[in-house]
Amino acid sequence: MPVARTGSASPACPGPASPRSSRRWALRSPPPATASPCWPSTRRPAAPAAILGDKTRMARLAVDDNAFVRPSPTSGTLGGVARATRESIVLVEAAGYDVVLVETVGVGQSEIAVANMVDCFLLLALARTGDQLQGIKKGVLELADVVAVNKADGPHEPDARKAARELTGAMRLLRGPAAPKVLTCSGLTGDGLDVVWDTVRELRSRLDSDGQLALRRRQQQVDWTWSMVHDQLLASLHGSDAVRAITPDLERQVRDGELTATLAADQILRAFRESQ
Repeated sequence: MPVARTGSASPACPGPASPRSSRRWALRSPPPATASPCWPSTRRPAAPAAILGDKTRMARLAVDDNAFVRPSPTSGTLGGVARATRESIVLVEAAGYDVVLVETVGVGQSEIAVANMVDCFLLLALARTGDQLQGIKKGVLELADVVAVNKADGPHEPDARKAARELTGAMRLLRGPAAPKVLTCSGLTGDGLDVVWDTVRELRSRLDSDGQLALRRRQQQVDWTWSMVHDQLLASLHGSDAVRAITPDLERQVRDGELTATLAADQILRAFRESQ
């Protein structure tokens, strides 16, 4: 069976999305497993770096002999998924890792990006945060294969179960009979994590048996191709001497209101084309 690729995102948390305990449940599958959290990077030109420390939040997982944690700063990528994440997936699979967890910063376009590179997309939600409505606005519920409401413990448990019921209703309205399961879990106590992980594994096994997994991965390869074309074109654009020569003046004119962004973009593209 191919390597299991699972992605996770949480609109409520601007950082790697999976509850810390849930990552360790992956180790109950045939080892080894790897986690590839994508952490937001600072935009300070003088000191671009990843915010906080990923491994300090995964202290037990990082030292497990059956796991490998590869933090990937997003380097300013708006989608919240590092550009080299796909390459990292291929690399760790070639190294023999059977389970790959890709976590996102949980903002903006990250859900779409991660859904296009994994077998199963897990959406993590929190009670009383407006995630239900926020998720519908972003269309994230249309992408999720499994939904789990975290922090279903102590005084938060009733709220978590209520949120799960509301999300179940939203899923049925959006996706009808194909609506995914909405579960509850607690990263603090570990309750429900076995059910979440078993649901992910069962879904992937079903996709594999009916041929959908192979189809999904082939389409992802096509998406990957165009993503690399986009990245290479952008790199060539920024590396063009002709573009660099006119960029400072164009940026000044845009800032001062002397030129619209549309006209500035047209001039940049024209300079790039003429330099080729």
